[in-house]
Amino acid sequence: MPDISLTTLLLLCAAALVAGWIDAVVGGGGLVMLPALLLGLPNLHHTYALGTNKALAIVGTSGAAVTYVRKAPVSVGTAVKVGLAALGGSTAGAFFAAGIDEAVLRPLIMVVLVGVAAFVMFKPSFGTQAADKRRELTRARVVTAILLVGGGIGFYDGMFGPGTGTFLVLGLTAVLHLDLVTASATAKIVNVCTNAGALVMFAYQGTVLWQLAAILAVFNLAGAMIGARMALSKGAEFVRGVLLFVVFSLVAKLAFDQWA
Repeated sequence: MPDISLTTLLLLCAAALVAGWIDAVVGGGGLVMLPALLLGLPNLHHTYALGTNKALAIVGTSGAAVTYVRKAPVSVGTAVKVGLAALGGSTAGAFFAAGIDEAVLRPLIMVVLVGVAAFVMFKPSFGTQAADKRRELTRARVVTAILLVGGGIGFYDGMFGPGTGTFLVLGLTAVLHLDLVTASATAKIVNVCTNAGALVMFAYQGTVLWQLAAILAVFNLAGAMIGARMALSKGAEFVRGVLLFVVFSLVAKLAFDQWA
């Protein structure tokens, strides 16, 4: 347990609660939790923030996944297949990460995110169809989701990372024609797979602050359970609104990292 003040610990707990809520609804909790850990633990190497974040995030995503599976029409088998592909993709992406110039990649991701936001804004029906009106899953679409959403977004996660959860929700909605609530539920199972793989690596490297992670995980789990229940009760329109907020927040963060 690092030597931090009670005030800092309370602020980190609040950040974990909010991050869990955002992650459960549409992904992107790292936008809150990682900066909070970096600010709260300024004397530690950033890898400790990354490792500790994975340790607490896997608790929240697991709790959200269980909540969704109980009440949403989720194909667990498909989600696990996509998750395993994402795990393999992230491993491959991490291998190539050292050769990537983030200063070049950030503007490209910002352009993609702005395009995504425009698409979601000007096509209100995207991901809002009722679950019983969704087209039946075909083998071709499942394979496409495994390769493109799992492998492709997983590769991006290992290579660069920001917004992976949000990209998963968007990709699953587009490829499998899910409503946004079911896509978010499926993404949580995928996140559990990818977080587990990353956590094993960080644990092996000794960059997880387990005691701090255990405390923050309680609040992250609480936020995730609240977020999942709100998404289930309020429906796709609510998730769509949170999705747009997270996308614009991610664009702002990338722009700040690029030019500030």
